[in-house]
Amino acid sequence: MISGLNKVYILLGGNLGDVENVFVEAINKISKHVGEVSQKSHLYSSPPWGFESENDFLNQVIEITTPRSAADLLKLTQQIELDLGRERNQNATNFESRKIDIDILYFNDDEMSLHDLVIPHYAIHERKFTLLPLVEIAPNYIHPILKMSNSALLEICKDQNPVNKI
Repeated sequence: MISGLNKVYILLGGNLGDVENVFVEAINKISKHVGEVSQKSHLYSSPPWGFESENDFLNQVIEITTPRSAADLLKLTQQIELDLGRERNQNATNFESRKIDIDILYFNDDEMSLHDLVIPHYAIHERKFTLLPLVEIAPNYIHPILKMSNSALLEICKDQNPVNKI
């Protein structure tokens, strides 16, 4: 924590509609309601992970500083998703296409498991579409559980899906 502020890495993802514009709107809302956006990666394109869809996903990682708690941050980001048109299918058993998804990857060096929030995100090390933009802005950040840098996690990641910087 820096002077009462928390350093947080967030993954934006989506594959429906004008995703680039939705990301701009999401970042604006995060800046206004959550905290200062201090870094953002390029956009990355990749095929859906864990399900089939005609549309590739775009992903981007941002770093923010915020006075908010992790639980408050989750509530705020979920509200931003809804405001931007995210529809959650309560009956979905797997992943699905979406306009926007906002995932909290890291919250300081904290480890927590709440009812609907696990930090660090449980699948960071398994997904190249998360690691590539994360390494772009935080290559030396150490995963608090795995005790490896994001760069090292990318080197050993088994995900073979193509991920392209836009």
